[in-house]
Formats: sequence, C-alpha cells, structure tokens
Amino acid sequence: QVQLAESGGGLVQPGGSLRLSCAASGSIFKIYTMGWYRQAPGKQRELVAHITSGGSTNYADSVKGRFTISRDNAKNTVYLQMNSLKPEDTAVYYCNADLNLGTVQTSSWGQGTQVTVSS
Repeated sequence: QVQLAESGGGLVQPGGSLRLSCAASGSIFKIYTMGWYRQAPGKQRELVAHITSGGSTNYADSVKGRFTISRDNAKNTVYLQMNSLKPEDTAVYYCNADLNLGTVQTSSWGQGTQVTVSS
C-alpha cells in the first residue's frame, strides 16, 4: 500500500514563509512527477507546482518567484518552500505523485494540509 504523508502546514502572517513536505512510502518501484495542488473553499483544485524525476519544474503563474518546489529522490520526498505568502494562498495543499508500483502505474494523493495566511 502506498502512502503520501504531508506536513508543514499552518497559520502564517502575510509576507511570511512555510515549507511543506510530502514523503512517499510503500512498495514503490519508481516515482515520476511529483507535485503540489491546492484547493481553496468554493474553488476547484489547481496545480501549484510540479517537478519531474529529472528535476524539471513548472509553476502556476500566481506563485512564480515566491514558491520553490524541490525533491529528494533518495528519501522519496517533495518539498514546497513558500515565501512572501499572501491571503489568497490560503487553501488545503495536496501532494500528488505519479508512481510505478512494478505491475501498475498510478497517481496517488496525500490527505492534504491546511495553509492559512492571515493577520
């Protein structure tokens, strides 16, 4: 069974920083692209950033220059460093990973971690 465990969410003031982590565990043969999505109340889930196994990255326009995605392949972990946070960044942040489990390829999601930006 595969699990994506997120951590690092919380309450932060505008202009502050947070670092999210997501560790994948279980019977994983290979991890391809890993990414972060977010969903604010009343809105659809949207891509924040993703990173390929080779390290290529892609960001939503709304977070470019403020957020940085990275990964540690040895630890099966993806990070999201969020700087200069704004109230509109408030959302539940979800980790996603495209996985090769040996006999099947699948896309897995974490349970989500709340990020609240407020004074």
